[in-house]
Amino acid sequence: MRPDDALARLQEAAVLWSVGSGTPGGVIGAACDCLVAGVDTPTLRILTGISPTPGSESDELRRWLGDALAELSLTFFPEGSRAGEDEAVRIMARRLLDRTITARALTSWAYGFITRDGTPLAAGLIDLEYAYEIVEAVVHDGQPYPDDAVAEVDADVVAEARQLLGGTAGDR
Repeated sequence: MRPDDALARLQEAAVLWSVGSGTPGGVIGAACDCLVAGVDTPTLRILTGISPTPGSESDELRRWLGDALAELSLTFFPEGSRAGEDEAVRIMARRLLDRTITARALTSWAYGFITRDGTPLAAGLIDLEYAYEIVEAVVHDGQPYPDDAVAEVDADVVAEARQLLGGTAGDR
């Protein structure tokens, strides 16, 4: 793994952890990837030494993550911050456009981790999660519904993701 890729992976893992979507183990693993790629700072070494065993690892991560990211010139987003939520939505939108997640996975993620109380940036995705639920409810009740209804919602999610990223990232 190249150093830039390892740093990007650490940044993403830290952002997703800050919104409750990522795990401490994911952040610790990304920190280890940085060391393997040749990126090294004193606090990064501390991060890699945190045990990923469930329990107190989140407390240790909270203690050291901000300093480690600062040493690497990466951005630290405190847990529950609006800026962190905005960045997490963009990360997940990029994953959709990179085809590493599905459209439904993106809307379900936004509904579950950002919620209506979170950043307004996710509102369109949350609305589209409701659209999926409506399609599923109608089909479950045996009512006629266009065969391409899910595909239409998928296309709307892709369009929303492109809009969130300024219409350029991930366009293929």
